[in-house]
Amino acid sequence: MPIYHKLGKIPAKRHTVFKSEKGNYYYEQLFGTEGFSGMDSLLYHTHRPTQVKEILRSYSVAPKIAIEKNIKSLLLKGFEIKPTPDFLESRKTLLINGDCAIGLAAPTKSQTDYFYKNADADELLFIHKGKGTLKTFMGNIQFEYGDYLIIPRGMIYQMHFDTTDNRILYCESFAPYYTPKRYKNSQGQLLEHSPFCERDYKLPTDLETHDEKGDFIVKIKKEGMMHEFVYATHPFDVVGWDGYNFPWGFSIHNFEPITGRLHQPPPVHQTFETSTFVVCSFVPRLYDYHPLSIPAPYNHSNIDSDEVLYYVDGDFMSRNNIEQGHITLHPKGIPHGPAPGAMERSIGHKETQELAVMIDTFRPLMVTEEAMGIDDGKYYKSWVE
Repeated sequence: MPIYHKLGKIPAKRHTVFKSEKGNYYYEQLFGTEGFSGMDSLLYHTHRPTQVKEILRSYSVAPKIAIEKNIKSLLLKGFEIKPTPDFLESRKTLLINGDCAIGLAAPTKSQTDYFYKNADADELLFIHKGKGTLKTFMGNIQFEYGDYLIIPRGMIYQMHFDTTDNRILYCESFAPYYTPKRYKNSQGQLLEHSPFCERDYKLPTDLETHDEKGDFIVKIKKEGMMHEFVYATHPFDVVGWDGYNFPWGFSIHNFEPITGRLHQPPPVHQTFETSTFVVCSFVPRLYDYHPLSIPAPYNHSNIDSDEVLYYVDGDFMSRNNIEQGHITLHPKGIPHGPAPGAMERSIGHKETQELAVMIDTFRPLMVTEEAMGIDDGKYYKSWVE
């Protein structure tokens, strides 16, 4: 995160004695990234956060690859992913490479009997349907339709839902998520031309401190394996913290579109970046205002990246027969563009109400068996007149 935040009680100086009113020590933890050179926060626990009582079991959750080297454009019918009660079991990875894993989830119940930690990847959760609370050891974030949630690796959390009809797009990243560098000044503040500002962020609030001993299950994902640990104390025992590394949210509805006289390229929609891919938000906006402008995107070659588009809501002007929850994959090496007739019918239109999330990866994506199970099988022919 590019801004400083704090919650709860913290000592005046780092790495100094800090005690409760009863005279008990609090235990400091550095929660950092990129060794000791990236974003970090200092947390203060009621109990030592290291007390592992048992490891119950370890099992593979690695997705099964159907196509390792793909060059075929795909359309995946995302809402065909069947709802599943458990949050983790509902997650279905569809596209994956060595940098990220992209998938969908349709959980119907809250996590209440275990906690979860991804030890490998930062997680981006986009809430397509549903509302509730992301609970973490650094505080809570209320979420609803259209919210992105960024959960740093190593974060212990639970998803509590107020609804049963929940749909989530997720992207696990093995490099940290940042806001684009070109939106920020040299000190990290978002600039005036940025399509959002710091006041748009959803920061953690309501720090819940549980001083409890017992058997607490934390499911930890690492290197394609899930490990079930039993800890001796409640994971949410933090009394205070400060720093720059914490979970946060941002609503796609707060992204302010950048428009012009002629069609603007996809980078104007960029919302997040890593060193290996970017995430863009397509939101309702006015079309180009040159008298001869063509609002539909021009044909373009996917030379450097695989393009994944997740369709959320509204009128998807550039494609035919697209519905909510659909995912299209346009692989590198194959040019693509508007569907037949889309360019012509866009001329003269003044605005769009589309809502979509795009993920462009710099390395090719492999296609999983879960993805092939919801593939329409014919999308790659959709440009034939």
